[in-house]
This record gives sequence, C-alpha cells and structure tokens, in this order.
Amino acid sequence: MKISLIQMNSQPDRNLNLHAAKTLMHQAMERDRPDLMVLPEHFDWSGGTAAEKLAAADDMPGGRAYRMLQEFAAREQIWIHGGSLLERIRGSSKIYNTTVVFDPKGQEVGRYRKIHLFDIEAPDGKIYRESETVAPGDRLFIYEARGFRIGCAICYDLRFPRLFDALSSAGVDVVILPAAFTLQTGKDHWEVLCRARSIELQAYFVACGQWGGYVAANGERRFTYGNSLVCDPWGQVIARAADQVGILATHIDRARVAAVRQLIPTASHRTNFEGLVRTSLDRIIAGSCSCSSCTGRRRDGAPNSCSGETTRHP
Repeated sequence: MKISLIQMNSQPDRNLNLHAAKTLMHQAMERDRPDLMVLPEHFDWSGGTAAEKLAAADDMPGGRAYRMLQEFAAREQIWIHGGSLLERIRGSSKIYNTTVVFDPKGQEVGRYRKIHLFDIEAPDGKIYRESETVAPGDRLFIYEARGFRIGCAICYDLRFPRLFDALSSAGVDVVILPAAFTLQTGKDHWEVLCRARSIELQAYFVACGQWGGYVAANGERRFTYGNSLVCDPWGQVIARAADQVGILATHIDRARVAAVRQLIPTASHRTNFEGLVRTSLDRIIAGSCSCSSCTGRRRDGAPNSCSGETTRHP
C-alpha cells in the first residue's frame, strides 16, 4: 500500500489551514497517487486562545473541515486518515482532539479521540495545558484498509506504552500517529520513541507532524518539530520529511510485517503480568519475610524497609 503524509504548518486561521491542506493533498495525488493519505494533528487549527479554539471546533459529521476530507476521499477514491481536528461537544465548554477516517467512498469508518492530554512545562519554561480546552477520549480505534489492520494514536499518546501494548494485543500491522510535537521535546525524543514503538509492536509506525512556528494564546511564538517519518517493523526509518512544509510518500508491505514477526516471534512469548507483581510490603503483610529489617522496628515504632536479601525470602 502506498501512503502519503502531509506535513503542515497550521496557524490559528481556519481558512488558511484548509486551503493549505487541500493544496498539499492535491499535490500528493498528482505526484504519488497514494492509497492512503495522512494529515497531522490540528491540521485545521493550531494555536490561538481557548475561546478561539472553541469557536473553531467542527461539527461531526457536517463541519467544514470534516466535509473537505470526506469529499476529497470520495472524489479521489482513497483512504484518508484525517490527522486530528477540533470536534465540538454539544453542551460542553470543552472539545475533543479527534482523528476521523474516511474510506474511498467518502464514508466515515470511525473516530479516535486523543486519550492522553498534553499538560506539561517544557524545558524552556513554556506551559502547555491541553486539558483546559480538550476532553480526553476513552476508547481505542482500529480499522482495516487494503489488507492492513491500522491502530490510531495522537501525539502525546506516543509516550504511553500501555496504549500501544493494547493495540499490539489487538493485532495491528500499522499505527498512525498525527502529531504536533514541540521542537524542544522532538529533537530528543521523537525518533527514538517512534522507532521503539515500531520495534515493540513489530508494525509499521506512521508519524505525521506539524512543522514550524505558530502563535499561541498569549501571543508568543511556539515551534513544532516536524520530521514526519515512517518506521518499518524492524525499527528502520524508511522515509522522513525535510524541515519544511511538504509531502512524504512511501510503500508499506504486509510481507515485511510477517517476516519480522517470524524472525522474532514476540507475540508467542508474551506474558500476562497481572497478579505477578510483588513488593516488600506484600511480603511483610503475608508474614513471609523474616529478615531483621522487616521484623525490627525503628525508634519511632515504624517498621524498617526490607534489606533486599532475596536469598532469605521466599
């Protein structure tokens, strides 16, 4: 299957972003004629104030950005993995950060709402509080396209291996992650995390990012890392975007997934660790630890910590 990634530099301007997205999508069709097209996180709106984000949120179905993707998929007869856009929640002061997927007939096959929200202080002191305007999703989404089983994630989800472990257990061959990784975190963490996920899942990892600067709520300039890339199931980067707005294309192959999984059959070696975790406190409660640290008392009357002399413990 041939895929195209659209690397954008979205701004707090709906008209500008949709025009830019549509232009790049047409260029991708003319140059590469992909089977599946992927857009970045926040392709329809990036930055601005909380009030502006709420006002810009799209109805699903029926909103302007939603219709643009839907009509493009049907006209060009391709799959579209719609990055993420701002989804309005009726009766709520918050929105969802949502991926929507369309098949080659322009029919919506499902949505994924970002689960892990980006609430951090970056190394440069900039504060990110996604949860102030965005409500978290509560379920995973997997779809099938041209023989591939594709799992969804968005940006900050990349840092949470349990999400990808769940996708692995569900048998995905590809994970697609639209993102707007910050420049500061991206330069150190982006590639290594993407490659790690592809190795762990033994699946293709398709990461489509925003690149460049945008204006945040307080008027300050913030910067995204770009470097959209595709990793194969062996963890090799098989395609990477340049440091600019543009298009990236590559092929993915089910035979490569099967070959890697045959070489290292980790799926058959998986262990369920539920109920297997023990701590020194568990041993104290069970009365099975008799070392001096566990049986002795400190002067304040509290028990000492276990000495770690594992040869004396069951």
